[in-house]
Amino acid sequence: MTAKNDDMYDNKVTGEITNDAGTVTGIDQVTLDIAKDALMAVGNEVFHAFARTSMSPIIYETLDYASGIADAEGNLLTQGNGACGFIGLLSPLIKELIAMHGAKNMHPGDVFIINDPYLGGGSHLSDIGMAMPVFHGDKLIAFVGNKAHWSDVGGMAAGSFTTDSTEVYQEGLCFSGLKLVKEGKLNPQLEGILRSNVRFPDQATGDMWGQIASLRTGANRLNQLADKYGVDTLLLAMKRLLDQGEQLANQRLKEFPKGSWEAEDYMDDDGHGNLVKIKVKVTITDDEFIADFTGSSPQVASPVNTGTSSLEAAVKTVYMAMLNPELDVNDGVFRPLRIISEENSVLNCTRPAPTSTYYESMLYAIDVIWQAMAAEFPKNLGAGHLLSVCSVVLSGKHHLSGEQFLIVEPTGGGWGASLGKDGEVGQFCVGDGETYNVPVEMAERRYGIMIDEYSLNTDGAGSGEYRGGSGAVRIYRAMEDGQLFTASFGRNKLPVWGAAGGSNGSYNYFEIFRKDGTKEGPFGIVARKVLNKGDYVRMVCATGGGYGNPLLRKTSSVISDVKNGYISIEQAKEDYGVKLDKNLTLLEESPERRAAQAV
Repeated sequence: MTAKNDDMYDNKVTGEITNDAGTVTGIDQVTLDIAKDALMAVGNEVFHAFARTSMSPIIYETLDYASGIADAEGNLLTQGNGACGFIGLLSPLIKELIAMHGAKNMHPGDVFIINDPYLGGGSHLSDIGMAMPVFHGDKLIAFVGNKAHWSDVGGMAAGSFTTDSTEVYQEGLCFSGLKLVKEGKLNPQLEGILRSNVRFPDQATGDMWGQIASLRTGANRLNQLADKYGVDTLLLAMKRLLDQGEQLANQRLKEFPKGSWEAEDYMDDDGHGNLVKIKVKVTITDDEFIADFTGSSPQVASPVNTGTSSLEAAVKTVYMAMLNPELDVNDGVFRPLRIISEENSVLNCTRPAPTSTYYESMLYAIDVIWQAMAAEFPKNLGAGHLLSVCSVVLSGKHHLSGEQFLIVEPTGGGWGASLGKDGEVGQFCVGDGETYNVPVEMAERRYGIMIDEYSLNTDGAGSGEYRGGSGAVRIYRAMEDGQLFTASFGRNKLPVWGAAGGSNGSYNYFEIFRKDGTKEGPFGIVARKVLNKGDYVRMVCATGGGYGNPLLRKTSSVISDVKNGYISIEQAKEDYGVKLDKNLTLLEESPERRAAQAV
C-alpha cells in the first residue's frame, strides 16, 4: 500500500492508494478525516464493550485492560486504555501472532490468545492478550486486539501473581500464541485446559467471552465502515492516521532540547532484600528519541523482571508525557522511538525468569527517564510520585456465604508537584493510569473483609513551593480465619524524590495488626501472610515529592494546607518558616523565609 499526502492539512489535496485492482485516486481528505475519526470511535466502542461484558471487578471496576485496532500489518491505529502500562503493547502482540501463524493462515472468525511474557506484547501471565483478524470479503483489512488482567490464571498462589515465585512455571498458565477460536468456533480443548487450571473457572471463561465479544464488536464495526466508505478509503484513512501521528511527533521532537541525559536508581527490594540497579541514557536528536538501558542489573530470581515489550510500554508512557499527553496513541507517534536493552537483564528477561510483579522494574524504567528529563520538562514531569502499583492480593472464605473470594487491586498514593502546580492526592501510579479502586461498599459486600479506613496519608512530606500530593491509607480487617495477604509495595525504603529544591516525599509500606494487639512490620513485600478473624492490615502509600524551595510557598497556601490537614502547625514552622497559633493566625515568618522571599 502506498499513499500520497503532500500536505496533510490541505483539504484540496486528494489521496492515492495502490491495491490489487490498481491505483485509486480522488479520495478527498475531508472524507479521509471522517473515516479516520470513525476508526477512533470504533476503538472506544471496543474498549467499553469489554467493560460491559467482563466478569472480574479488576476489569469492569478497576479497568485494568486495554483494547485497540491495528492495520493488516499489525501497526497500532488507536488504543483505549485503562492501564498506561499497556500503552503500545497491542501492536507487538499482533505482530507476534502474524509472524507465528502467517496472515495466509488466518480466517474470518479466528481469535488468538497470548500471554507469554517473553513474546511480543508480553507482560506477566495474568495479562491475557487476544487478537482477531478482520476481513472484508476475502481481504484482510485490520486486526482488533485487547489485553486484560484476569484475576487468576492458576499457579502457586491465588491471584497468580505473587512476590516469591522463582520461575515463571509457578505463576500460572502460559498461552504462547494459540488459536482459541477457529472460524467462529471455540476450541473446546483449550477451554477445558483453562477451566481445569484456574481457581475461578466461571469468572475466567466469563472474561474470555467478554474479550471475544468486544473483538467481534470491533470487527463488525470495521466492516460497516468499509461498506460505508469503501475499503480503499478506509485503508488510506488508516495510513493517514499513522502518518499524521508521525508528523505531529516529529514536529514536537524538533522543539525538544538536543543532547544526552543519564540517570540511575535502585529498586529498593527484589523480594530478597537486594537492591536492583536501573540505568538509562536518553539521547534526543532532531528525528530520534533513544532510551538506552545498558548497565541495568541482570535478571533476578524473583518476579520483578520484565520483558522487552513492557519496557517499550514504559518508555512510550513517559515519551507521551513529554511529547503531548493529549495525542492519540498509534504507531505513527512512536516511529521516532528507539529502545536499547541487554538480553538477560532485569528489563529484558528470558525464560524462565519470573515476571508476576514485572511492573516494579517497568515503573523504575519510567522513573529513571523521568528523573533524567525532569529539569528539561518541569511542567510535564515534575517531581517523583509513589511509583509503585502497591498491588494487593487477598484471598480466603467469605464470612457469610462460605464461598472463596479473591481481591486483586492497586492502591493509590501521592504524585509529585510540578512547576506551577501542587501534586495530585490519592491517585494511582503512572503505570495504572486511569484505573480505579473497587468501591468500599462493593468490596465489603463481595469480599470477606471490613474496610475500617480509607483516608489520605497527610504525613507532611514533599514540601516545596508547590507541595507534593498526599498518599492514601487503607485498612482491611479480616472477617474470617485463614485469609492470605500478598502485597508488593515498591519504593518502600528509598523515598520519593523531590525536584528543583523541593523536599523528598515519603515511602510506601504496610503493617499487620493482630487481634491480640501485636504489630508486625512495616513491610514492603510479603507473600501469603495469614490473617485471622479480627486481624487487620494497614496500607500506607507515599506522599509525592515537592517542587521548588518551600520557603517560597505563598503564606496563604501554607495556612490553607494546615487548615485542610495536609501539614501540621509544626511542619508549617519547620518546613516553610511560617509560625501560626492554634487558630491559624500568622504570628511571624522566619528570617530564612523573609530572605528567600526577598530575592
